[in-house]
Amino acid sequence: MTAEAAGTSVRASVTVDAPIAHAFSVFTEGIGNWWPSSHHIVDGVVEMVFEARVGGRVYDRLADGTESRWARVLVYDPPYRVVFSWDISSQFQIETDLDKTSEVEVTFVAEAPDRTRVVLEHSKLDRHGEGWEHHRDEVGARDGWQLLLDEFAKVAAASVRCLRCGHG
Repeated sequence: MTAEAAGTSVRASVTVDAPIAHAFSVFTEGIGNWWPSSHHIVDGVVEMVFEARVGGRVYDRLADGTESRWARVLVYDPPYRVVFSWDISSQFQIETDLDKTSEVEVTFVAEAPDRTRVVLEHSKLDRHGEGWEHHRDEVGARDGWQLLLDEFAKVAAASVRCLRCGHG
């Protein structure tokens, strides 16, 4: 699938060859296993952490132990839905003014016992202020959210295969 940018939102989706609970777990708690190293806003990331609860943080940990929080978990409803803030400015730097952050909602729908449809909507991008349209176009580009979802789907499907063959 491809991402669609419309108005103040970007929408992307992917079908994952994995049960819904597994897909949800890989997307959230396993985020560091599928998020490409090229898509960090700080250098030297050794770990990504997704705190699996409302009020939790999403952050990168650097080799020196420094943490760079770039999202807050707003809704955590496993295995169906997660919403997190996007605390990254239009210049792709950490945004500390929470009034200037957008939201990412990810829904998981079981299409079959071993197949899950994942839909991501990055909304309220206009909150980022001047330059928000460019920000929308960047996250909506082929190497934006769609690339991340495609990587996620590959890792989720591969980890299911590992579990089935006894290696996971």
